[in-house]
Amino acid sequence: MSDRFALTGARIFDGDDWHDGAALVVRDGLVEAILPAGAIASDIRIVETSGMLAPGFVDLQVNGGGGVMLNDHPDVASLETICRAHAPFGTTALLVTLITDTPDITAAAVAAGEAATLRKLPGFLGLHLEGPHLSIARKGAHDPALIRPMLDADQAKLIAARQKLPVLLTTIAPESVEPARVSALTRAGVIVSLGHSDTGYATASTFAAAGASMVTHLFNAMSQIGNREPGLAGAAIDIGSLSAGLIADGIHVDPATIKIALRAKQGPAKIVLVTDAMAPIGTDMTSFTLNGRTIYRRDGSLRLADGTLAGADLDMISAVRFIHRVVGVELSEALRMASLYPAQAIGQSHRLGRFANGTAADIVALSDDLDVASVWVGGDKVFAAGSNSPG
Repeated sequence: MSDRFALTGARIFDGDDWHDGAALVVRDGLVEAILPAGAIASDIRIVETSGMLAPGFVDLQVNGGGGVMLNDHPDVASLETICRAHAPFGTTALLVTLITDTPDITAAAVAAGEAATLRKLPGFLGLHLEGPHLSIARKGAHDPALIRPMLDADQAKLIAARQKLPVLLTTIAPESVEPARVSALTRAGVIVSLGHSDTGYATASTFAAAGASMVTHLFNAMSQIGNREPGLAGAAIDIGSLSAGLIADGIHVDPATIKIALRAKQGPAKIVLVTDAMAPIGTDMTSFTLNGRTIYRRDGSLRLADGTLAGADLDMISAVRFIHRVVGVELSEALRMASLYPAQAIGQSHRLGRFANGTAADIVALSDDLDVASVWVGGDKVFAAGSNSPG
């Protein structure tokens, strides 16, 4: 368990406001308080920092990292590798994501998630099962041979999995799932996101009323806004109960489109940053495989041989920099899009995404140029720039 210490010397963003001349006090893995730097008790260990401190990033869509894809190796070791690979980029809590796969691989991933939960694996927040209940018309890089409708057994397995995991999110398409199933899943605590779908606005609205509360990677692999049909993209923006993940890399969505969406988004739900990261993050890999197909890493993107985008070559601090510098989002809001808002989207803002008494001491220290200097998960330092070890 972490001892009691205070981080001083940096501006502190608590998820709502900035604090100057203050210290962030951590005790036993939790935030204790933000105090004036001169009010720190003599028995508290002082840790000097600089730049800024912000709540650690929360990523709801992480397919891989560190050379590993969950699909290829659905075990605890892979979950640990993926979590560690994203920590240097400021991500302190993530949903490891399984792209559409076989029932056996899915079961193995859930079992690994349960084991990781019991081990209290640092950074592991739960699972995001993206598919297999999607629309072939909007399959993206998902294997169409594995896409299928949701049956009673599938629904039961999802509910059982939720009982073993702190958070379970699943992406479904209305074409493959009935609204009653969404209601049953959400009553059981499963977070349902709409995605990889060609559905229209009216149907999306029906599914939101049934309990769906998110939309997966806004504008990508979904019906678009048209003059007579707003599509799923329009529903994501117009329906206030739907949070929407966004891949902010300049490749998946044009910056001007992002600006329009941010201005138009109805609340209280928000647009949240996700990476949709794959195996290469944190490595120099130039290619890897998914469901037996090769994905190539070129010019900042990941693509199948036919040019189809397959995830993103993106980490969370890069997404924050892009949304701030290129799209023009104010820094406080950019940080919220990477921490507080995703935590709210999955019902975890009571412990993640902000600094308040009793929240997790998940902290990212950033330079004024928005480079990651240090990262703490549960009060334990897991990354320090320029060091081969966490300390």
